[in-house]
Amino acid sequence: MLTALIIDDEAPSRDELKALLGAFPDVEVLGECANAIEGLSAIHRLRPDIVFLDIQMPRISGLEMVGMIDPGALPRIVFVTAYDEHALKAFEEHAVDYLLKPVDPQRLEKTLEWLRSGACPSFRQLPGVTEMLPRIPCCGRNRIFLIPISDVEYVHTDISGVQVVGADKQGMTELTLKLLQERTPLIRCHRQYLVNPDRIHEILLQENGAAEILTHSGKKIPVSRRHLRELKDRLLIA
Repeated sequence: MLTALIIDDEAPSRDELKALLGAFPDVEVLGECANAIEGLSAIHRLRPDIVFLDIQMPRISGLEMVGMIDPGALPRIVFVTAYDEHALKAFEEHAVDYLLKPVDPQRLEKTLEWLRSGACPSFRQLPGVTEMLPRIPCCGRNRIFLIPISDVEYVHTDISGVQVVGADKQGMTELTLKLLQERTPLIRCHRQYLVNPDRIHEILLQENGAAEILTHSGKKIPVSRRHLRELKDRLLIA
């Protein structure tokens, strides 16, 4: 049995694909999402085998979204798109499968055969999926929003998940600290904290070898002894 998730901002496209997949008894559709932020949450929660992902979505495209998925939760992805075949040569070069809208049932069947074979696409090499993230997708109080990296003061983990804290805005993200450390300018200062170096007002050294960061807005962030030297090196502090 293959489990699948459909992510597309157009409801008719989701309905059409779900109906087509219903013809295959070995495919179970676990859910549908209307945007990338909902999709990231569903991928980490449901852990589908396959994600049918629209490329052209508002705010965060399908390609951008792939670069935000934690590698440990990465499913096999089939892009669903209205792009013409000429524009999709890059996908073929990296063994990534795709379906053109409107989806042809016979083409879908070939895709499922490819997936049943255990094929694993190398879309991490596609242009755009490894670029630095300009903003962090967040959710909070029944809304979804994007916080530009320049507005982020720090990110930390707590019992509820990964929290993104700005000077005047805060939200929870599905992105991991590891991914944010790799794909943003944020610096690790503690096992549970990343800090924006542009938001550091001063570093207060403590007698036990640790430290505390004071941000421009007055927020305090712990710095562990283990990460203090690395933080100083990144900030060119002797």
